[in-house]
Amino acid sequence: MTFSETQAEIDELKVEEIAPGLVAVALRLARLLDECDAPTSAAVVAREHRATMLELRKIAPAKAAAADPLDQLAAKREKRRGA
Repeated sequence: MTFSETQAEIDELKVEEIAPGLVAVALRLARLLDECDAPTSAAVVAREHRATMLELRKIAPAKAAAADPLDQLAAKREKRRGA
């Protein structure tokens, strides 16, 4: 379950081309976490997975600001005015 969730987040972040090595580490840690039986080992792997995902989130390209309602309104206004 962790592997598929990690893969989905990586796809959403669009970081595979930016940091392929870090992506590979995150996916490997997710797979290990899914297969881990010992609670102590799971805690160590989870901590490293969390740190790796935080790094990927930091380097992810910024999302388009079009989701901001004020920016959308300003864009509509400019379009109406022919700017």
